[in-house]
Amino acid sequence: MARSRSRRGAARRRGRRFLAGWREGYPLGWQHGHWYGRCEAVVQAFLPPVVRRPIRVLYVTTGKGYPYTAIDEGMVQTLQPMVEKLIVANPLEQDVRAIAVRHRPHLMLVLDGMNMPPEQVLRIRDAGIRAAIWFTDDPYYTDLTARLAPYYDYVFTLERNCVPFYSQLGCRAFHLPLGVFPQEFRPRNPPLDLRGDFCFVGTAYWNRVGLFHALLPMVAHRRFRLSGMWWERLPDYRRWRDRIGPGSWMTPLQTAAFYNAHKLVINVHRAHDDPTFNRNAAGIRAISPNPRTFEIAACGTLQLTDWRDDLALYYVPGAEIETYASAEELAMKIEYYLTHEEARQHMALMALRRTMRDHTYISRLSVLLDVAMSG
Repeated sequence: MARSRSRRGAARRRGRRFLAGWREGYPLGWQHGHWYGRCEAVVQAFLPPVVRRPIRVLYVTTGKGYPYTAIDEGMVQTLQPMVEKLIVANPLEQDVRAIAVRHRPHLMLVLDGMNMPPEQVLRIRDAGIRAAIWFTDDPYYTDLTARLAPYYDYVFTLERNCVPFYSQLGCRAFHLPLGVFPQEFRPRNPPLDLRGDFCFVGTAYWNRVGLFHALLPMVAHRRFRLSGMWWERLPDYRRWRDRIGPGSWMTPLQTAAFYNAHKLVINVHRAHDDPTFNRNAAGIRAISPNPRTFEIAACGTLQLTDWRDDLALYYVPGAEIETYASAEELAMKIEYYLTHEEARQHMALMALRRTMRDHTYISRLSVLLDVAMSG
């Protein structure tokens, strides 16, 4: 009898827990699903169409491996439906010149170019093949890129301030930011255990360390996550270490999951004169938004970013993206948008729409091909 009562009591407790979980989880699931549906509708409505060009393109990968592998894969998948024929070559594993001579592409596009021998570029151009390079880390390695750029017919850089730098070297230089590959960076419905109020993903360069050292005590009551390398640089790292990790590069899909799981994502641009892995002896100041600007917006998450002079060319501050100038202002805006859901969601949707319409790899590569094939 006692055992029977015990079983009935346990069953009632399980029933109460199930009912409580259902009452909490059902509206939360509906809310997340509804938001995801709104975001996906924007993606489908504003992604640009693919225009196929009757040309052959030889795409030369960075040859660097991760994290550049993801960019290479996104470029290849985007280019394939855009051209008549796409040939892909790895400069560390293949004879790019032999491949170029065999396939006779209308254009050779090299990403980064650090592993592409300049003498091969010259020989490919001597064979009557146009050569373009796209620098994706400017201005931080201009000591190295300055030696490579003059070997190409066209030089594209994601940093506007580098255009005159390359032009002075005799290059035909153009500004072209990276953008996003929407098959990776797009709205998704991440697991509940990953969700939080805000996050930051990136390496702990010293300007970022200074910002978060000042910010975190002001927002300690919020659920946040920092991810990336070198966050042990924080003076009070021990206090926050349970909210930091993973301490390594994440894949694009993992990064996108982080962005999707948080209501706000913070963006902090790297300082142009940060001494860590910096080969910018010319002291070129960065004024263009980093690739992360577009990736965050593509996930349908509201972004809080520090200012760059070119930012307003890509997003409308206060309407599509939010900015801050200090840790105190950032803390204030975090609190505001976490307590004003409608304003947060509206701005996030506007940024998502702008990104899918204007800032995907499709849009960027369309510009590149138009420029490189026009001369």
